[in-house]
Amino acid sequence: MLSGGKVGLRARHEDDIPILRDELYNDVVNASRAEGRPWRPMTPDSKDPRLFVDDKEHGHVPFSVVELAGGTLIGAATLWGIDNHSRSAHIGLGLLPAARGKGYGTDVVAALCTYGFVVRGLHRLQIETLSDNAAMLGSAERNGFVREGVLRSSAWVMGEFMDEVLLGLLAKDWKPGPGA
Repeated sequence: MLSGGKVGLRARHEDDIPILRDELYNDVVNASRAEGRPWRPMTPDSKDPRLFVDDKEHGHVPFSVVELAGGTLIGAATLWGIDNHSRSAHIGLGLLPAARGKGYGTDVVAALCTYGFVVRGLHRLQIETLSDNAAMLGSAERNGFVREGVLRSSAWVMGEFMDEVLLGLLAKDWKPGPGA
């Protein structure tokens, strides 16, 4: 497990799947805001790639996020779009409703930076998020990410176009926390 200050990133367990499905992916509004595609319901026996891990897929590394104190599942995090040639990747995360607003997002981003820069030897990490996602923008900026641009009206979300903010962090500009 990769540990941050408050959270750990670990491999996805079979018993994580129903919780993530029910609390993250079956939430129409949350899933619509987090995905780049329309929400659709999943059957309980679905092998949806957002939940199930394909160990042969090296361009996408999903984690389950757990509280260090107690090991409770609090969300999912991903390093995706990994480009080994340009040594870059994208960060994504989703916290269960009960875990939001407690500072976990900042810690998850920090742990993903440690994984990307230290474990994988990447040069650049990138985040794209909706312009009104203050929690993700704050988590990214507290970890040193810089706003690089706005993609105007680039996301169709629940009946309207929304702007996305593009943030980037280079390995040379990263300041790891004490646990990195």
